Amino acid sequence: MNHRRTAPLPPVTLDDVRGAQKMLAGVARTTAMEGSRYLTQLLGSPVHLKCENLQRTGSFKLRGAYVRIAGLLPEERAAGVVAASAGNHAQGVALASALLGVRATVFMPRGAPLPKISATREYGAEVRLHGQVVDETLAAAQEYARTTGAVFIHPFDHPDVIAGQGTVGLEILEQCPEVRTILVGMGGGGLAAGIAVAVKALRPDVRIIGVQAAGAAAYPPSLAAGRPVAVELPSTMADGIKVGRPGDVPFAICAELVDEVRTVSEDALSAALLLCLERAKLVVEPAGASPVAALLSDTAGIAGPVVAVLSGGNVDPVLMERVLRHGMAAQGRYLAVRLRLTDRPGALASLLGALSVVDANVLDVSHVRTDPRLGLTEAEVELHLETKGPAHCAEVGQALRDAGYTVID
Repeated sequence: MNHRRTAPLPPVTLDDVRGAQKMLAGVARTTAMEGSRYLTQLLGSPVHLKCENLQRTGSFKLRGAYVRIAGLLPEERAAGVVAASAGNHAQGVALASALLGVRATVFMPRGAPLPKISATREYGAEVRLHGQVVDETLAAAQEYARTTGAVFIHPFDHPDVIAGQGTVGLEILEQCPEVRTILVGMGGGGLAAGIAVAVKALRPDVRIIGVQAAGAAAYPPSLAAGRPVAVELPSTMADGIKVGRPGDVPFAICAELVDEVRTVSEDALSAALLLCLERAKLVVEPAGASPVAALLSDTAGIAGPVVAVLSGGNVDPVLMERVLRHGMAAQGRYLAVRLRLTDRPGALASLLGALSVVDANVLDVSHVRTDPRLGLTEAEVELHLETKGPAHCAEVGQALRDAGYTVID
């Protein structure tokens, strides 16, 4: 591919993306496009979900990794490749390397989810655990590249990677030619940049909206400054878009071609993940659900038909349980209450009976008798309840007070 950077044109062209699409034939799946009745009713216009969570390795990352590694010179391939990632990029590089017969070493944080570590190894890469955060892991991978001659495969800051990710945009136009708005999650910006290059070249009228987690939103200040700037200590459950600084190459493209960047809260991410699971029957990681979170947060300025890119589905089961509970709580479907009652036989049964009257489903009960804050005849009970929404939560609280219980929180 030719990546001449002739200002002010972006360093990735439609021809590059089309070349990547040919290269990926038989390697990456053309992922499904599913309609969402719930989101369509919410927006008042068709909403489609581009299911990159069903891509090989569980995310779009295979596309860019394969194009980047396939473009290496023979002597570069012989030296092997190295990458740093907490999950999706690691698996993409591992599978791409295996398919191309290239030795791969992947550095991952020590706290990376075990399923992601296992999957990366099973795809054929050597996994080295280093550091507690991705920045430490990244530094170790780059040092390994300097000392061994292995080629460092960046997760988003390279034209070949962006061209590979741009093939998602070509598929969107083929599957939904009437699209007017594309919503896509943004971390470093490689996916959004690739989609923007492909779509704007063919359909400049299509509006592209990037979505970032509010706790890791580096693009708004970077766009305001006119250059990539770092966000200190990014924090979000959406580890797939938890990037402290945009890449130089994708930033130049996104600043030119992405129409808007929105941010979403952790509550919105949880609610979006829950919606994808319950309504669309799709397992989506928090980063992949960020476009849906944007729709749930604010539909103003979003014209349909809309395509929301579900960029990945690699969610750790432990995190999934936490996020689902968080999402249920955000929707008023999960309630935790703590109260005091008289410590006598049958007191707990009476409490549970009062809850059954208002049809609250008890998920968990914690019963404490020995605490210096409690009186001699008192006990403290913490209840985790499944409820039907905010109105039902209020009804449960009122029923407990009416029954004479002191609700602490």
